Amino acid sequence: MLEKKLYQTMFAHSFNIPVTVNYWDGTSETYGEGAVQATVSINKAISIKELSKNASLALGEAYMAGDIDVTGPGDRPIQRVLTAAYESAGSFMRNKKFIKFLPKQSHTESKSKKDVQSHYDISNDFYKAWLDPTMTYSCAYFEHDTDTLEQAQINKVHHIINKLDPQPGKTLLDIGCGWGTLMLTAAKEYGLKVTGITLSEEQYKYVQQRIHDDGLEDVAEVILEDYRELDRKFDYVTSVGMFEHVGQENLGLYTQKVADLMNDDGVALIHGITRQQGGATNAWLTKYIFPGGYVPGLTEMTQHIVDAGLQINDLEPLRRHYQRTTEIWDHNFNAKRGAIRAEMGKEFVRMWDLYLQAAAASFESGNIDVIQYLISKGASGKNLPMTREYIYAHEQ
Repeated sequence: MLEKKLYQTMFAHSFNIPVTVNYWDGTSETYGEGAVQATVSINKAISIKELSKNASLALGEAYMAGDIDVTGPGDRPIQRVLTAAYESAGSFMRNKKFIKFLPKQSHTESKSKKDVQSHYDISNDFYKAWLDPTMTYSCAYFEHDTDTLEQAQINKVHHIINKLDPQPGKTLLDIGCGWGTLMLTAAKEYGLKVTGITLSEEQYKYVQQRIHDDGLEDVAEVILEDYRELDRKFDYVTSVGMFEHVGQENLGLYTQKVADLMNDDGVALIHGITRQQGGATNAWLTKYIFPGGYVPGLTEMTQHIVDAGLQINDLEPLRRHYQRTTEIWDHNFNAKRGAIRAEMGKEFVRMWDLYLQAAAASFESGNIDVIQYLISKGASGKNLPMTREYIYAHEQ
């Protein structure tokens, strides 16, 4: 009975939409008035101790195990429930009473390599099943409502490179280069000499093969190494979806390293998930999806950029673009759900579906954002055009 009373107290303040909760004892309760927009079925009680220690971790693990189900009407009911929870001040997603425990993190070079490989080295085939053909695993950029995910990812790559105002023959470093689409586009379409760096062995081998297949050995290279070990300078630096992995204690080191890797008057575009309300971690994501992950706050990130002697030329939030990206990823993932489950198991599939819908909810509610920081090494990007017009001229 104590567990049920805790649930009732927790859910009474957790949603801004009508939600029905089916309890393990056969009883039901609807929180909110109007047409029910989602149903949460708790098939097995979770202990008060685990709930009070960290509700998102306890409930996430229960969902993975099948002890909790979330159903419609409509698609992505988990996203709908979590968006409502993020938008409700007293909910288990925001109330500090329900997030007392946060796991300790380490970001040594060996630990960072292990963390990155645990996520990105699941297998290239796994990511091919639900990413677009460019194999881009970061926020897309939807210039038009009719853009496919593939087109929007191509848009994003060009949007980033265009912000640099790149000059042919100069050098570009892509920190955390993923499967290589940005760096190879910069080489093939902008005439740059490019270097990608990654800790993922799967990505490293994939990019090597792409360089060979495209005959780009003279202008492109990929390095399997921690970015902290690189000791060269480049005219341009890009880093997409990378700084979320470095850890709060290393954000200053990261921005200083970006500065050290830039030539004088160099330009960099770093793109990553950022919280406008301040930095945060999530215990379930840290344990199961992104070990070592930390989402920095906006003012925290800009302060580190300034402290590294860099200057900010432009900031662009892309939150709604990432919401749409994650929604499409989840749709693609569930279209291949049976095949993925046959290979990876039921719990893995439930975990990834939860992750993708939770990410969409977090962006939808404004709990997190994704921001592009255009920065320069030197007086306010004196080699960049005076207005933003140059960025968008390519997108007409």
